[in-house]
Amino acid sequence: MPGIRSTGPVTRQTSSPVAKESSLTLDRGLALLQAVADSDTEAPTISDLATAIGASRAAVYRLLVPLQARGLVRREGSKVRLGLGLLQLAAKVAPQLRVAALPALRELAESVGATAHLTVADGDEAQAIAVVEPSWTTYHVAYRVGTRHSLFKGAAGKAITLRPGDQGWIGSVGELQPGAYGIAAPVRGVTDLRASVGVVTFEPLDGTVVGPRVVQAAAAIAEALR
Repeated sequence: MPGIRSTGPVTRQTSSPVAKESSLTLDRGLALLQAVADSDTEAPTISDLATAIGASRAAVYRLLVPLQARGLVRREGSKVRLGLGLLQLAAKVAPQLRVAALPALRELAESVGATAHLTVADGDEAQAIAVVEPSWTTYHVAYRVGTRHSLFKGAAGKAITLRPGDQGWIGSVGELQPGAYGIAAPVRGVTDLRASVGVVTFEPLDGTVVGPRVVQAAAAIAEALR
């Protein structure tokens, strides 16, 4: 046909055997690291790990080599524990969460006139990892990054424990600081992240107005993290 030139048979590109093998090795290495992490008390042995990931002992030994080289695991004889290299990786998480959350927190703080915060769960505690104070209020609550409290006390902690189907936000009065009012909502839809977004102030908050704004901010942060 005019304007169409044949260039010969079309060959379909497929993944090379080397690429497939590399992907399989990476997947098994990550499964091995997860198996070590899942052993909360006694360190697993090489045999335990081989059973956990469905591989031979020899394969486990091979997979451990690069993980050890990067400090992600350490061996104590036949037992394997998590390595300190994971702490270095974990230390990079909070700054990235903070950067992703700041635009939504800033908008929330300015619109409500209250201190806005992103809080994450660490075991049975809640820790503030990002805080934005409103720029136009006469006074506001000072809330420091790194502040910790029980998951079961205060709006920020309680919001993290809300289940799907529960009310989208939760409020508290004076639970962490006398005279302080808080409203928080969970950050949902981000794998392995247990977190909440909230506001805190010394003025009573109208939940029917502030609650949906907090939920909206939590959704915006979840979207930024996906």
